Amino acid sequence: QVQLVESGGGLVQPGGSLKLSCVVTGSTFNNYGYNWHRQAPGKQREVVASIAVDGYSYYAAFVKDRFTISRDNAKHTVTLQMNNLEPEDTAVYYCNEERVHWGQGTLVNVSS
Repeated sequence: QVQLVESGGGLVQPGGSLKLSCVVTGSTFNNYGYNWHRQAPGKQREVVASIAVDGYSYYAAFVKDRFTISRDNAKHTVTLQMNNLEPEDTAVYYCNEERVHWGQGTLVNVSS
């Protein structure tokens, strides 16, 4: 059974940083790509960043070089480093394995 568990969310002031982690179990981690999505209140879920098996990464336009996605194949972990956070980044952030298996989400609240 594939499970993804996110952590690292919380309350941060505008301009601050957070590092989200996603630990994957029950999967052949090295064989899959992973994504971070987010869903803000009243809005549709949207992709934030993706990382492929070979490490190739993709970012949504709104990231604007503020976020970095990475993967640790030895630890079965996907990380999203978020810098210079804006109030518009407030959302529940979800990790998923190729949009098939999803975590429960972690809340990021950017507010002064």
